[in-house]
Amino acid sequence: MRHPSHYAAADEATLVALAKLGDDGAFEELVRRRQSWLRNLLARLSGDDALADDLAQQAFLRAWQGLGRLKTNRAFGSWLRRMAVNVWLNHVRIEDPLDTADVDAEALRDAIVAPGGTPGVERIDLDRALALLPREARVCVVLAYSEGMSHGEIADHTGLPLGTVKSHINRGTQKLRRLLEAGQRST
Repeated sequence: MRHPSHYAAADEATLVALAKLGDDGAFEELVRRRQSWLRNLLARLSGDDALADDLAQQAFLRAWQGLGRLKTNRAFGSWLRRMAVNVWLNHVRIEDPLDTADVDAEALRDAIVAPGGTPGVERIDLDRALALLPREARVCVVLAYSEGMSHGEIADHTGLPLGTVKSHINRGTQKLRRLLEAGQRST
């Protein structure tokens, strides 16, 4: 077992190699480095901070259990992202929440919030607007713009056809723009 300061100084690929050998201190350092990023990704996908925490925990558990299958230590970040997206998609399939493809006016009003709780001053925020997108469009938009992934990478991560990914990003971006513009006009 190494001293924790050794882990902090190590690069990610070295930590992955140590974790593959069963060094749980190295994996703890990987979690420490990646937990905020992963939680934020899952919060954007799910629209629920508490759920994002649970899903991040599941993703890290699956990563620890499957670390031996990671072929390239330097690919840990993209591998973990793929795992997190799969954890979220599995959750959605199991829970089968209402699809928000056809958001009604009441849902839009509920998504518009008053900053600082000031009555009469309305504004929509990006996370709430993302929550109004259909789940497949949301995942494509988040991976494209928050994660900087290419359309091909998103298709690989989600298992969606490339043309469908492009369509989801295009339509999702247009819908986000309309929602955000509507929120700005109401302020």
